Amino acid sequence: MIEYIRGNVEDLTPTQTVIETSAGVGYGLGITLNTYTAIQGKEKAKLYVHEVIREDAYLLFGFATKVERDLFQILLSVSGIGGQTARMILSAFTPADLANIVQSEDVRSLKSVKGIGPKAAQRIIVDLKDKIAPFVGASNSSTTTDGGVAVSSAVVDEAVQALSVLGFSPAPTQKVVMQIVKEAPELPVEGIIKKALKML
Repeated sequence: MIEYIRGNVEDLTPTQTVIETSAGVGYGLGITLNTYTAIQGKEKAKLYVHEVIREDAYLLFGFATKVERDLFQILLSVSGIGGQTARMILSAFTPADLANIVQSEDVRSLKSVKGIGPKAAQRIIVDLKDKIAPFVGASNSSTTTDGGVAVSSAVVDEAVQALSVLGFSPAPTQKVVMQIVKEAPELPVEGIIKKALKML
């Protein structure tokens, strides 16, 4: 079992990264927006790993903090929640936000995530209610900065591509992303994606 991977950040998108270790092996890991924000601009990174081994695939998910990985694994214990959905939930909310949503039984916020209907939201709250207490007030590894970032077509393309990887159709996604950029041109790509996740 892989506990963590440390190495050079060779490639980075809002949903994926490649970390090359000192042995010269490049590991492709699926990541959340929180992790993307935490390692963006860094040459080296240490990501805590969750492995998914299936007959047809061997997938690695990477997280900047143990807290986020622990929450991811707890989400996977909920019936009907797979790796992609768990990653989407943790891209829409920080670990502390998710803990507060579960504690306050905020079904509405959970339903804003693609693929989470009323029943799934209730199931997440019921299943996580007793397990979430340690995560309330957990410090987040990163905070999204809304500093003046010039929005270019590259930012729009990156946001649309990341949302497509998460399962959204490109055409409506492009429309929503363009609307967000028009209203808030200073938002960085991770901010655009977070907002889009709640609108699509």
